[in-house]
Amino acid sequence: MSKKALIVHGGWDGHEPKQCAERYEAFLKDEGFEVTVSEDQKIYTDSDYMNSLSVICPIVTMSSIEGDESQGLRDAVKGGVGIAGHHGGMGDSYRNDTEYQFMVGGQFICHPGGIIDYTVDITGNDPITEGISSFTMKSEQYFMHVDPSNEVIATTTMNERPEAPWVAGTLMPVAWKRMYGEGRVFYSALGHVNADFDDSDSWTIQKRGILWAAR
Repeated sequence: MSKKALIVHGGWDGHEPKQCAERYEAFLKDEGFEVTVSEDQKIYTDSDYMNSLSVICPIVTMSSIEGDESQGLRDAVKGGVGIAGHHGGMGDSYRNDTEYQFMVGGQFICHPGGIIDYTVDITGNDPITEGISSFTMKSEQYFMHVDPSNEVIATTTMNERPEAPWVAGTLMPVAWKRMYGEGRVFYSALGHVNADFDDSDSWTIQKRGILWAAR
């Protein structure tokens, strides 16, 4: 059976969804996947196609989704299709769809200070982060509401920012694994813009997470 991947991109252009989709597509093709790239969320309602997939990579920020589209996506993952994504493209897609957020395991809330320097720390011993030590990023440090059942594999300690001093020192998950039904879910808060993945550590984590999620 061939490996099939679906990338759906759209929403806020500031997160460079098209450029990130092109990066994902090139990687997945190199890994031997048959890749479909779409800007139409209606594809989620085609249950036969969705159930044929190995992995879904959504890259859609601050958008909306119809009920049947959300249901189709979630049903596919519950049935065993993997899902993997990053930053706002998966963690801030549909602010009114709590069932989608339940599947992802978290939801973006804010990024105090905007583009800042911060440190990503690796937790535990997981194949996705093997060989990677703590590293720094200059990007948005996401503050998120997260599911306590997530298997967290990377964290950051929130910086002290004058606009939100009460979160200083908070240990915040950056990347995690979880299950949703029979489907594997991977998420990383890294990758505000495509160039953030030029950092080898952030892109290595993302690539390994996608492959882990894929059935």
